[in-house]
Amino acid sequence: MSRFLCWTVLVLAVSAAGLTIARDGKDSPDKKPAVAPPAEPTYFDVERFLEEHDRDKDGRLTREELPPRLRHAFDKLDADKDGKLSREELLRGIAFLQPRRRPSDVVFVVIEMSDCDDGCVEEVQRMYDVLRQLDRNKDGKIDPDELAAMRRHIVGERVDSLIEELDANKDGKISRAEARGEIRRNFKALDRNKDGYVDRAELMQAAQARHPTAPSKGPAEK
Repeated sequence: MSRFLCWTVLVLAVSAAGLTIARDGKDSPDKKPAVAPPAEPTYFDVERFLEEHDRDKDGRLTREELPPRLRHAFDKLDADKDGKLSREELLRGIAFLQPRRRPSDVVFVVIEMSDCDDGCVEEVQRMYDVLRQLDRNKDGKIDPDELAAMRRHIVGERVDSLIEELDANKDGKISRAEARGEIRRNFKALDRNKDGYVDRAELMQAAQARHPTAPSKGPAEK
């Protein structure tokens, strides 16, 4: 069991780092190479790609002609929104055509590593149970509202657990004296109504706040 958990944590950490590096690499300052790169990447032959997938031979690809694994990126590739991908659009959107890790690949990682003992089955079953709970209307799909509801539920459970741990006098809120760790260090910011306490609503608001991120450049931008 311990081997499974250790490997899973390690793989997740490496995968997350890889995703971050890949994302940040797009916005990093350009460095002048010692040798000028070719005009088109050698690992993507657009002419061959078109020849292999352009079934009606009109020189463009429809959503149906695009390989299934790439159809999720069709709208991003179709810059002029005419329902077809030209050679130029394929070249501009080359980043979307390269194999890359997706966060959901964690499922495959967990299954591949589940060869140790019965404890591994329990962990996979736990993931399955959580995913089934997400589908509240039992239609076999997870929609944004269901995902948001489960997120609020999970955050609420963690906030309640935190209050239970720190709230020494059991008044349902955390005073500055009771605060520990990050809550103590950020007490002033968390106490939005400035009453000297951090209550459940303030913790929920902080936990669900989305920090602004710098917009990433699209494949067509330079």
